[in-house]
Amino acid sequence: MAKFANEGEFVPNQWALGHTRARVVTIKAGAGKLDAATVLGMITADTKYIKSVKAANDGSQVPDAILADAVDATSADVQAVVYIAGEFDQDKLILGAGHTLGSVDAVFRTKSIWLVKPMG
Repeated sequence: MAKFANEGEFVPNQWALGHTRARVVTIKAGAGKLDAATVLGMITADTKYIKSVKAANDGSQVPDAILADAVDATSADVQAVVYIAGEFDQDKLILGAGHTLGSVDAVFRTKSIWLVKPMG
């Protein structure tokens, strides 16, 4: 019989709020270490994801998803879970250079990703 007393601890994130939708994507090698809640963009040519920065011109400048858990894609592609819909605490998101909550929110609303400021 399995004993779960010392099998680790589940700590839910505090920034994904309510119902969410997720999928598995590939984080491109060279993207480095990315923390959970990082806003990602998809590179059009290979459909891999990196941190979205506004000045990019490869498609990744368009915010497309939110990273669910921290990953290290420094030297190899990594499979990762991303959120593609739901409500998220806007103050916990990690934005790439040039992005603001306003610019990211404008795109995310068209993708059923809602940025909110939790009350309390």
